[in-house]
Amino acid sequence: MLKQYETVFIATPVLSDAQMKEAVAKYTGFITENGGKIVYEEDWGLRKLAYPIQKKTTGFYHLIEFQAEPSLIDRFETQYKRDERILRFQTVSMDKHAIAYAERRRNKMNEPKAAPAAETNE
Repeated sequence: MLKQYETVFIATPVLSDAQMKEAVAKYTGFITENGGKIVYEEDWGLRKLAYPIQKKTTGFYHLIEFQAEPSLIDRFETQYKRDERILRFQTVSMDKHAIAYAERRRNKMNEPKAAPAAETNE
């Protein structure tokens, strides 16, 4: 049975846009090639790190939400460990509450922003 997971990784800030896209494609491809399904993906961009990692103070953050067999996770995380572009990563299993929260968050981000109401001076 497929379980839902969320993984966030931090890539080194010296990558170009094309290199970053290639790194993301590698991991999404690994998931789909091994019977997983990408549910959602979000690029958080270049952000400041809380503390230096390998003498770097910034990194490219990327989130991938996916469904996969639990046996895939060890092999998936081994791919992160072997990739010198990845500074840090974390993969968590999502329970029904986390899945519902993630869906609400996505829906909130995708809904159009309401125009501010015109102020009337009476």
